[in-house]
Amino acid sequence: MSIGEILFDIFPEYKRIGGAPFNFAFHLKKLGIPVRFISRVGNDPEGEEILSEIERCGFTTEDVQVDNTHKTGKVNVKLDKNGVPKFDIQKNVAYDFIEPDQSVLSTLDSTIDLIYFGSLIQRSKCGFESIQTILANRNPKTKCMYDINLRPDCYNKDIIMESLRQADILKLNNEELETIKQMFGYKKETNRYVEYLINKFSLEMVALTGGYWGSELFLKGQHTAHRAVKINDIVDTVGAGDGFAALLAIGFLQQWEPQKILSVASEFAEQICVIEGAIPDNDKFYDKFRYIITDRDYIN
Repeated sequence: MSIGEILFDIFPEYKRIGGAPFNFAFHLKKLGIPVRFISRVGNDPEGEEILSEIERCGFTTEDVQVDNTHKTGKVNVKLDKNGVPKFDIQKNVAYDFIEPDQSVLSTLDSTIDLIYFGSLIQRSKCGFESIQTILANRNPKTKCMYDINLRPDCYNKDIIMESLRQADILKLNNEELETIKQMFGYKKETNRYVEYLINKFSLEMVALTGGYWGSELFLKGQHTAHRAVKINDIVDTVGAGDGFAALLAIGFLQQWEPQKILSVASEFAEQICVIEGAIPDNDKFYDKFRYIITDRDYIN
């Protein structure tokens, strides 16, 4: 299950449906993994467009609430010369007001293996309380994956601390790690701080991404690193982290070896970087990774 924002990413020349939780859920759906997506849109043309699109993608619209007061979320995206995005995120939009009503809480049974959530959905008091209520009511067997995704003016100490308490898996990048180190006044080196987080919050896995450098995976008493390959034809890096998170979740649930998790998740994220936006237009994009997930040989 994925809970959180769905919105329109507005690029200078086009727009795309986005939001990390939706991107995550979309990838799982296309890879053949059962997934539900919980969110909220406005009662407006953009909301209608999103509902039509997610239904076309195979999600049930019953899991997406419709808000008669607040508009559907939008993000203005500007890319630098390297395709790295800068986000201008509209506030007080529909996804900030997800309600933990009975239709949501009734889905939290033992069939849910993992819940994916982030920080942005918790930026409002309502959103924070709703997400924490949902997580607190999950089945004890259900794992939680916190994809920290820090956006300017969209997080605080309480959001991060309470989310870490709920998490079994943490995904973040180097900049986000430095941010929370500074926020909590921790001055020790990266590996020691990750070990501290694992022990303090009983985390089973921490994934640390470093863009052009590569990625690392930490389990209690175990550390694995993967060097990134150079990508010559980058279009933009929007959604690369969400793609990485999707394969990270699959690898965790299927109990892959750490090196395989990093290798496959990194390759998937790299392929996201050579398309426009976070979501592929062609399902063939997923063919190789479907074979990997089902442990079959891929013939291109």
